[in-house]
Amino acid sequence: MSMVDSFEKIPVNIYSDLKQGSRSVAREIADLIRSKQAKWEKCILGLATGSTPKSLYAELVRLHKDEGLSFKNVITFNLDEYYPIEKDALQSYNRFMHVHLFDHVDIDPANIHIPDGEASKENIKAHCLRYEQLIEDAGGIDLQILGIGNNGHIGFNEPGSSIYSRTRLVTLDNSTRIANAYEFANISQVPRLAITMGISTILKAKRIVLMAWGPGKAPVVQKSVEGHVDEQIPASLLQQHNDCTFVLDEMAAAELTRFKSPWLTGDCEWTPAMIRKAVVNMALKVNKPILSLTNSDYRDNGISDLLVEKGDAYEINLQVYYMMRDTITGWPGGKPNASLPNHPERSEPYPKRVIIFSPHPDDDIISMGGTFQRLHDQGHDVHVAYQTSGNIAVTDEFVTRFMDFAVGFEDMFGVDSSKSTEILQQARAYLKKKKSNQIDTADIRAIKGLIRRCEAKATCRYVGISDNNYHFQNLPFYETGTIEKNPMGEADVQLTVDLLRKLKPQQVFCAGDLADPHGTHKVCLDIVFEALRRIKNDGDEWVKDCWMWLYKGAWQEWDISEIEMAIPMSPDQVMKKRYGIFIHQSQKDSVPFQGSDAREFWQRAEDRNGNTASLYAQLGLTKYAAMEAFVRWHY
Repeated sequence: MSMVDSFEKIPVNIYSDLKQGSRSVAREIADLIRSKQAKWEKCILGLATGSTPKSLYAELVRLHKDEGLSFKNVITFNLDEYYPIEKDALQSYNRFMHVHLFDHVDIDPANIHIPDGEASKENIKAHCLRYEQLIEDAGGIDLQILGIGNNGHIGFNEPGSSIYSRTRLVTLDNSTRIANAYEFANISQVPRLAITMGISTILKAKRIVLMAWGPGKAPVVQKSVEGHVDEQIPASLLQQHNDCTFVLDEMAAAELTRFKSPWLTGDCEWTPAMIRKAVVNMALKVNKPILSLTNSDYRDNGISDLLVEKGDAYEINLQVYYMMRDTITGWPGGKPNASLPNHPERSEPYPKRVIIFSPHPDDDIISMGGTFQRLHDQGHDVHVAYQTSGNIAVTDEFVTRFMDFAVGFEDMFGVDSSKSTEILQQARAYLKKKKSNQIDTADIRAIKGLIRRCEAKATCRYVGISDNNYHFQNLPFYETGTIEKNPMGEADVQLTVDLLRKLKPQQVFCAGDLADPHGTHKVCLDIVFEALRRIKNDGDEWVKDCWMWLYKGAWQEWDISEIEMAIPMSPDQVMKKRYGIFIHQSQKDSVPFQGSDAREFWQRAEDRNGNTASLYAQLGLTKYAAMEAFVRWHY
């Protein structure tokens, strides 16, 4: 047994990214299906829905099409379904499974089993008993696929679910409804009930594989794998199963002791980054400034090996303090005419040509508004590339309000408004009878995109950059009209390559927030990575002098031990940023598809930036009102 095993009570397989992890699970499923086929047996699979298994199902479809994997002997049972919900509703799990898997493989439709979200209330209990009986009649589930909710739920078994629970109708926890709100126009439309397999049903599966991707899942993964068995964290009950594996990407595994505190699990290479991480985390844990840490603190917190290797706490404290101090700068583009070897950014060239890639039309001001304004005020040539239209994040009510203004404006100044009036009437008529399984018309999507474009333009003018310095890319992958987006395509990459070659920036800012619940930020980041990779491989000289900085989006912040550039903000600058965010009126008050955080975007930004500043102060550095944080990406 290794020291890792003493912390992790469930076997864990960790992959570099979700694609690698999904391929591994897909290969296990394929091997199981084929082994059953060789014995003329049925393969019984328990399947999950949500964002986590999408890449798994895509890989299974590829195996079917490219490698001849047949599903003719497969019987499936899905974990859960919203209740009540129509089978063809855009958010139904029935539709999800057909769109992502069943419609693309040769499975017998009679072998597909999904809880019925259209069952009458009086028949629900009988339906759930029948579902259990169908699983038993099939011989039990051979392999159960699971995801995990931020509160630890598996299926829709919320905290407090009994280990003896079976398939049943449940009330959804409010945190789960908020987390799933990104699938619906607003939280009020998220069903309050669901039908789910019970924990007892899940634990009867012969083998269980739980998948988790991204930093948002890291805390609950750690509790489930390393904590005590606790019905308040349903996934921890999987410790009771004799053949369960967690399959994670590196970000979802980040809170496990082997990554969070590797010095506790065995030999540790004490690189400067590792020393900084250990000391900063210890200082925050014991609530002491870095320079006040003692030898006893090091010994009591499991890093006495560092004392042996590096000497007295005093010298280590100084080293880490200077590391943290040198990340703070009021000059995000580099300080001109200054020799600062430890400064995060180069002093030359000055001024720099800067491009901020903003996945949505407001990420620039929400995530790095203070830095955006400071770059412009300090004389740099700042450009913004709005990567997507952001049109799905505009309410239907805002469309009619916007159109009312347009028609009224034309009438007021004697302009022929007949065409605008016709479009408004058509939009009103469509929205009035629009159902949950319908997407907006092309005209309505165009209006929603225009609303967001006008807000983005107003933000740029508020900051002070010229009309020539904002660029609306409208990347094609986004333009599906639904939450579900297409994968990155050649056209997306080429548009980005063309823009980068046109501007030849010395500094690029990108959203590195992989916790975006819709996945848009991740696709946008991958597009920029691929564009820069191609430009570099083609030998463009300018790219050698181009530095890339990653900021976080609206959902989380960098760990303080990772931050490489921190831009302090005064109270006045905080307010100026707030007013810039307010320009995006379509995103105020009631935000469609806002994910698991009920706060408005300006509140999230201020809380996050204020917290970063407080953490720096807690470590013994200068206390600022707020800080925006960045990590450099080496490509």
